[in-house]
Parts: sequence; C-alpha cells; structure tokens
Amino acid sequence: MALATPLRHLLPVAAAPSTAPDPAGPSLTTPRALSLPRSRLRSSLAASPSPEPRPRSVTAAAASAAAGRPTVLVTEKLGPAGLDLLRAFANVDCSYELTAEELRAKVSLVDALVVRSGTRVTREVFEAARGRLRVVGRAGVGIDNVDLQAATEAGCLVVNAPTANTVAAAEHAIALLAAMARNVAQADASLKAGKWQRSKYVGVTLVGKVLAVMGFGKVGSEVARRAKGLGMDIIAHDPYAPVDRARAIGVDLVSFDEAISTSDFISLHMPLTPSTAKLFDDETFAKMKKGVRIINVARGGVVDEDALLRALDNGTVAQAALDVFTEEPPPRDSKLVQHENVTVTPHLGASTTEAQEGVALEIAEAVIGALRGDLAATAVNAPMVPAEVLSELSSYVILAEKLGRLVVQLVAGGSGVKVVKVVYSSARDPDDLDTRILRAMVTKGIIEPISSAFVNIVNADYVAKQRGLQIIEERILLDGSPEIPLDSIQVHLTNVESKFAGALSDAGDIRVEGKVKDGSPHLTLVGSFSVDVSLEGNLILCRQIDQPGVIGKVGSILGKMNVNVSFMSVGRTAPGKQAIMAIGIDEEPEKEALKLIGDTPSVEEFVFLKL
Repeated sequence: MALATPLRHLLPVAAAPSTAPDPAGPSLTTPRALSLPRSRLRSSLAASPSPEPRPRSVTAAAASAAAGRPTVLVTEKLGPAGLDLLRAFANVDCSYELTAEELRAKVSLVDALVVRSGTRVTREVFEAARGRLRVVGRAGVGIDNVDLQAATEAGCLVVNAPTANTVAAAEHAIALLAAMARNVAQADASLKAGKWQRSKYVGVTLVGKVLAVMGFGKVGSEVARRAKGLGMDIIAHDPYAPVDRARAIGVDLVSFDEAISTSDFISLHMPLTPSTAKLFDDETFAKMKKGVRIINVARGGVVDEDALLRALDNGTVAQAALDVFTEEPPPRDSKLVQHENVTVTPHLGASTTEAQEGVALEIAEAVIGALRGDLAATAVNAPMVPAEVLSELSSYVILAEKLGRLVVQLVAGGSGVKVVKVVYSSARDPDDLDTRILRAMVTKGIIEPISSAFVNIVNADYVAKQRGLQIIEERILLDGSPEIPLDSIQVHLTNVESKFAGALSDAGDIRVEGKVKDGSPHLTLVGSFSVDVSLEGNLILCRQIDQPGVIGKVGSILGKMNVNVSFMSVGRTAPGKQAIMAIGIDEEPEKEALKLIGDTPSVEEFVFLKL
C-alpha cells in the first residue's frame, strides 16, 4: 500500500475536528535527494519521473473548517494564494519579525506554524508549545532552521515545499553564469561610477565551454537543459543519478575528480550534509583547471569560503557567482563578497513571483493535509507512532533499518541499487502483520546513508519510487505461535555487484538476514553463511579458509591496535572449507589494522561496516 494514503493512527492530528478529506488529497512532492560523499559507498539509487501533480482545492478545506477551525501561525511573508488556502481551513495569525521570546509565547496557542528560512524553530519553541503544536511547515526546501529531533520528540510533523522553486533556482543559476561570464555586475557598477572601461570587462563566450553540474537532481537537471541551449557541453557528477536519465538530455555522468578537473564552469546543486560540508576546499580547488568559474545557488556551506578566496587570489578560480553563503547575511566586511571577481546576490534563487506563489500553495496544502491527519509525502521527520504499535514492533523496526544500512554498504560502486526484496518469516497471518513501518525502515536504512533524503513511514514509498528503487515484499508462513510477530527479516539486493563476495547467495543476490533475540537485533545470515552477532557498534566480515589459527591472528591484530572486540561469530559451509568470521568492534579501526587483516594468510576478503 502506498504511504500517501490516509493513515491517521500514525500521525499527530490537530485538536480541531475535520470532515472527510478532499478526494484529491495533498499534492505529492519530492524531498531533497542528493549527497556527494567522495569517500563513501559509490552505489547509485536510480530516479524516476514525478507523478502527475494533483489539482489544488479550496472547497474541501472550507468544508473541513466548518466543523472546527485550528489555528495557524505564519511568521514570515507567504504568497496570497497560500494564505487564502490556509484561511479557508483555519484561523490564520500572520505575525512577522517575532523575537524568539515572542514566538515562544505565541506557539502554545496554535496548531501549526509556517516559516521560511528566517525563523528558528528550536527545541525551546517545541517545549513552549506544551504539546499543542502539531505541524511545522517550512515554505521552501532547506530545514536547517528547524530542530527535527525536538519536533519528533514532541510528536510534531515537519513538512516542506521542495519542488515549487525548481525552475526559479535553475534560471537564477543560468542568470549568474551569463552575468559572470560577461562581467555584467562589475561593468554596471563601473559605468554608474562615471567610468567607461570597455577593455577592462572583456568576457568569455559560453558556446563550446564545458559546464560541470555537481548534483543532478531537479535543479541540476534543469540547469543542464538550459545550458545545453546556450551551446555548452554538459557533464555532471552525481553518484546516485541514473545514467539513462542523464543521457536522455545529452549529459555524461562522470566521476567527481573528472568533473572538477576538466570543466570551464562548475555549477553547484547539492544539499548541505555532513559529507558535503566544505566539499570544495583547498584540495578540491587545486585539482581544477586554472581559470575555472564557479556558480553556487545551492547551499553556502558546501564551499570553504576561505579556500575559495585563496583560489580567486592565486588565479585558480577566475570568477565566482554566489547566491548563498555560510553565514547569511554575510559580514559587511567579507573579503569574498567584496572581491572584484565575485558576483553576489542575496539568496534570490527562489525569488520570483511565480515561485513564491507555488511555494505558498505547496506548503499550505501540506500543512492542511497534515492537520486533517493525511500522510504528507513532503514530511521530513518521523511521525509519532502509537505506543501499542511500537511496543510490539520496536525491536524489529531497529532490525529492519540496520539490515538496510548493512546491505547497502556491501554494494560495489557503479552497479546501482534498483530492486530490494524484503522477506518476512512469521507464523502470523499476513492480514495481522502490518509491515509498512518495517518496509519504511529498510528503505530508510538503504537510502539515508548515501543521500540527504529524510526517510520515514510517511514518505518512504514515495522516496523509493522517485529513485527508481523497487521494494518487493514476500512472506513465508511458518508453523508456530502467532504471538511473536516475526521470526526473521531477510533483505536481498538483486542485479548488483558486491564488494564482499561472501555476501552473495546461491542465486547471486546480496543477502543478509536478521532476527530479534532477547529484544536486540542480531545478524544471523550473510550470503549462505550462518552467523550470530549483535547489530551494534561496527562490524568486520572476513571470508577465509576454515583452518586453525585464523581467528586468533585476526583477534591479535585488533588487540595490538587497541581495538576492543565485543563479540565474534564464525559460520562455515563445511570443515576445512569456506567460512565467514563476523567480528563486532566498538570503534573504527585504523587503516593499518584493516590492512594487516587483509594481509593475513587464509583471509580471502574482508569488509568493514558501520552500523
């Protein structure tokens, strides 16, 4: 069942009652879905076209409001169309430029809060709400200003509006690219200062130049389409974008290093995540072609601004055009902002009349849907799950996510994850076992480590679909007591290469299995090898020839390197044949320790996994 259907028992619902929801339902929109870690797993999650948008409707909201109206606080300017939609459903309080203290005073009187990027929704705000605040709507993509953990703990759903400003952001990137190439801003300022400096502001042509699009999501792909029309040659880097989608618009997907070292222009379109923070640093700039030009309309934090300034001063970077900054607004005396070869705008990527109206409608729909109890595809945090559901499935929820995180780390780069099969073994009748939350957690475990998407029961199916990730569920009915929900969960990845051959089943799938033992998740099967290790901390898997002394040698290496072993399990096919050793460790070992393990005689392969 798709998770975009109403499941009110899994969502926090506003105190105000409502009538039947609009049959059209809230429109489905795509969460951000890109990350560019250079050193992490290089598997790709294919994307697929978005579904047709659903029509917006005010009438159903008005009918719902007649039975009892919740209150919505809007703290920053929102387009009139969005406000009209909200007012048809709820009492709307538009209070702008609130201090933190004023916001905390008001929030206990409202059911929903709508903000842009200027309002910080902190833990203190959720505590001040005293349980009444049910929904926070972020009118835009980024959610850096909302404390998601505090929201989840408070049972408050957070939704955003990630698609309405796609075209506006892409157009702004192209505007900056062209303006930078022809020195438009500098020439304008010079002429207004009474100067006539034609020879100083000679630009460069765009035709035939190579543009590297770093992040081939919605905005990146739109930039590529437009730049192609300008006669540019387009390459892109995105380890999780499908090759066929890029080729369809004439774009070649290349490695990170190839993209930055061969391009004349580089346009950044990745989110700010721990793995992309200051991704463009001194080391990265040193690999670039001398005289490269940089455009950033994504997030300021992906660029080390001090490193960019040095690259501008030494000529590695000829020009930069920046719409976003690490600190916004940037300091008045910022050397980067004042640099002669830098064109800047004050975060205008989404600032068009059309985009603002679209964002307003998109966030209004999401907030209204959440207040009615409908599941929102744009939810970015986990909804509050009823205690009776968690009490039965809590351990299996943890198991499902850990199996997903483990199995995706076994994929070799370049093959791409497209089909995931989840097999549940249970004595319970299928109608009495709702696996949606388990499926969501497997999806979460697979997608979150290699992207910036926030995956939960609300949006898991939709996020998977957007990436072309097919989740197939199978059930094996066992004899026994139905009191225990599940005996085991297996996760299979089909048609992919494995970096650890021992994880392959007889059918050639990457296969792992887990069970809950004494309330804790355990790994019980890797490929065709039975093991029994607790899924906590970190894990080393070694495939070896089953002979005396191997376990002792590996354990000795870890001991000498001061790595604490919490558990160890060995599974083998037959005495003296192949075996897998699973070692639980508390901390990540040094590279030297891992190298010594790999050099141990009889160890044929090994892999280190973070759980």
